[in-house]
Amino acid sequence: MFYWLVRHVLGGPWVRLSYRPRFQGIENIPGEGPFILAANHLSFADSVFIPLALNRPVVFLGKSGYFEDRRTAWFFRWMKVIPVRRDNPVGSETALQGGLQVLEEGGVVGIYPEGTRSPDGRLYRGKTGVARLALTAGCPVVPVVVFGTRDLQPPGKRLPRLTGRVRVVFGKPLLFERYRGQERERVVLRSATDEIMYEIMMLSGQEYVDEYASKVKARVSEEASAEGAPGTPDPAAGTVVRETDGRSAS
Repeated sequence: MFYWLVRHVLGGPWVRLSYRPRFQGIENIPGEGPFILAANHLSFADSVFIPLALNRPVVFLGKSGYFEDRRTAWFFRWMKVIPVRRDNPVGSETALQGGLQVLEEGGVVGIYPEGTRSPDGRLYRGKTGVARLALTAGCPVVPVVVFGTRDLQPPGKRLPRLTGRVRVVFGKPLLFERYRGQERERVVLRSATDEIMYEIMMLSGQEYVDEYASKVKARVSEEASAEGAPGTPDPAAGTVVRETDGRSAS
């Protein structure tokens, strides 16, 4: 009830009037049954706009830090966000099990395969948790791309701007039936994850970096600390393995 109150009564109308979000590829969203929404992650606001296109609740996996602040913890609990402890393998496994339970009950799970917001607007290597969920639950993965949220709420900004334009694109569902029973095979999980990230890259036109975003953030933070001044991610950080304009890749 709280989810629908926030979405339809408090958040939905205000968000639609203020930002006039556009949704493309809605026909690619399954009408029933469990599925995973795997999206690029540019801003905290991504989780606000993606669910607006669906008539079903979306349960997101989010960092555990959201639950450590008493001012916001209650909201994320009521919205059924599943906390993920990024620095703890046991905590990450617990989060995946929570997501799996939602899927087994026929629900929808939202996940950001990069594991954190992009530090510089590029698309980073995906973590294999999304593939684990998809293969274990035997459900499709819908790649999702959000445009405009980074300008709406840049990194470090607690509140979004009051105006902006946002576009959300849903790609065709990906099925991984050929990997049935291999959800514990690392090579298989990496292959499935890379396939998901490739589809996100093709939809978004983002430059792809074959490195985890969390490592880039940590490196930038260390360099900034050593220099004694705030730092910004260097677009040259990491190894760029692919660039695309959304139509072709090399």
